[in-house]
Amino acid sequence: MKILILGINFAPELTGTGKYTGEMAAWLAARGHDVSVITAPPYYPQYQVHEGYRATRYASETWRGVHVTRAPLWVPRVPGGLKRVLHLASFTLTSLPLLLRAAVRRPDVVLVVEPPLFCAPAALAAARLCGARAWLHIQDYEVDAAFELGLLKGRRLRQVVGTVERWLMRRFDRVSTISQRMLALARDKGVPANRLMLLPNWIDVGAARASAAASDRAGRGAADYRRTLGIPDEAVVAMYSGNMGGKQGLETLAQVARVLRREPRLHFVFGGAGPQREALRQACATLPRVHFLPLQPAEQLPALLACADVHLLPQRAGAADLVMPSKLTGMLASGRPVICAAAPGTELATVVAGCGLVVPPEHPRAMARGLLTLLRDPELRRRLGDAATRHAQIHFHTDTVLGRMEEALAAFDRRGPSIREQVR
Repeated sequence: MKILILGINFAPELTGTGKYTGEMAAWLAARGHDVSVITAPPYYPQYQVHEGYRATRYASETWRGVHVTRAPLWVPRVPGGLKRVLHLASFTLTSLPLLLRAAVRRPDVVLVVEPPLFCAPAALAAARLCGARAWLHIQDYEVDAAFELGLLKGRRLRQVVGTVERWLMRRFDRVSTISQRMLALARDKGVPANRLMLLPNWIDVGAARASAAASDRAGRGAADYRRTLGIPDEAVVAMYSGNMGGKQGLETLAQVARVLRREPRLHFVFGGAGPQREALRQACATLPRVHFLPLQPAEQLPALLACADVHLLPQRAGAADLVMPSKLTGMLASGRPVICAAAPGTELATVVAGCGLVVPPEHPRAMARGLLTLLRDPELRRRLGDAATRHAQIHFHTDTVLGRMEEALAAFDRRGPSIREQVR
């Protein structure tokens, strides 16, 4: 089957949405599918184009059997509001000729990874032109999150954008997303239930645990991270590792570290990159036992996560059912408990409840109390960590999740009704 994937993030050596898109493409290619990807040069999460790539030119490469074409885009130094809209729109425009050229090869499926939804109209048009099926995979409800977090404002604007979003989503043959609540939101937006599919973020749990136990090619294992940072073996490490952007509510981490600054056994490790990293570093500048690491390559991530005793997952209020943090799968697979900021009843809270502690969003003292509980109870840490591994193995294993996706792809019958005929 010929599969064309369109997504702004495709950086398999890193983490987040780009990692999952890369793993999806490589897995499908290894299964014998003809997979092509149209994407941008890697820039996330630092919002700075990575070394070896250019933001102003087209480029092609082959990676693990996948043909990858990268389109130029504008990358703002500080994303947010109108700048983010222009950033996404620039990729939509520059990727359009690549999309039309790829349509000439008559793919069987055109798969769009959101964000950005901006690419959906062109992807739908290309699919109709060549008779392909159109699939929308939602990693992040960017429109809803932008309004909930105040990045975009205005009731009238939200109504207009929401109407366009619903119109577009209903015209895809398949809409998948990464959590049950996000799936329900797609249903609320008018997508028929028979076109919806749950496709959670995945991880090879066994490989992650094996990588964590052994040193990687750079010779850095979990114990090496501790030694490099000067953390004693008997210390308890609370870690946040991932994107350092606006919707994570990272100021909570600095406040938790401040509340617990007099706990001599407790060390904090904050790893990652993003526009809020420097603000977090400055907020922690006078606090003891707080360590910062840059974003780590994917092959080193299991060892990094394994050097933690507890993972911290802050979230802003209102965002917990609009996103399912991609970093959660790695946290659970590491076999460590998670302290998660999420409102009761949200799916994020439900997932973490059996694998850690759930506290109110943007409530640093509640997170500090939870961390103090785990600091003083190693047996509770062990039980919750074992539960985290079991949950990841049962629900998020790579072959299980992507195997369901391959079955759905095989079910597409190009002789059936077209997208236009299905939509009334």
